Amino acid sequence: MTIFPPDPDFEALRLELARLRAARGWSYDELAARSGLARRTLIEIEQGRTIGTLKTWHALAHALSTPLDEFFSTLCNGHELPSKADG
Repeated sequence: MTIFPPDPDFEALRLELARLRAARGWSYDELAARSGLARRTLIEIEQGRTIGTLKTWHALAHALSTPLDEFFSTLCNGHELPSKADG
């Protein structure tokens, strides 16, 4: 029997990005300058039109001084995080 993981909460991930950006008072232009990403990419992620790549999220984490695991833990909103003992 195959057990599939729960669906990731991409909405929570994009909302966390928006929250962190707003908490710093940064515009899309400011975050783009600090992350090296295109303003359009940031808008598309925050508006849910794209998910972004791991490289994109890595750049955002560095720009926002937020550990990548904190960003990605939001993907598990509504279900339990996997434990280190699992697997």
